[in-house]
Amino acid sequence: MGKHDELTVLGSKTPVPTDYDPSILETFENAHPERDYFVTLRCPEFTTLCPLTGQPDFATLLINYVPNERMVESKSLKLYLFGFRNHGDFHEDVTNIILDDLKDLMKPKYIEVKGLFVPRGGIAIHPFANWANPDFDYDEVARARMFEQLDLNA
Repeated sequence: MGKHDELTVLGSKTPVPTDYDPSILETFENAHPERDYFVTLRCPEFTTLCPLTGQPDFATLLINYVPNERMVESKSLKLYLFGFRNHGDFHEDVTNIILDDLKDLMKPKYIEVKGLFVPRGGIAIHPFANWANPDFDYDEVARARMFEQLDLNA
């Protein structure tokens, strides 16, 4: 069995999902689990729907994590995020859902998700959620990162 045989969507033509489906997410083995390092995933074309009006909401998602044993495969993440295009949830909910799905999938040492939603009605919403794995020493990082998000000049 090859090193990446468990990956099923990378390298294949895959239909784009039409709704939210976390089961499409895949992982691969972290080649450097002994080292703490950040992985940043910038998703500038994220869209979801307002659950009340059905109007589209556009955002750039920033996903940062310190991997443990497994890492998210980027094409599966792209397809997973496409599934939100027809899914209705508030910005804060979407941000927390994505965090929870990735946390449950990878069990990283630390993870954070920030949504930079385009203003609608003159208000920009930038929800931020993070999680520190209790098996590792990232509680202080999580607390500090939470308050670093408070940009009073934005």
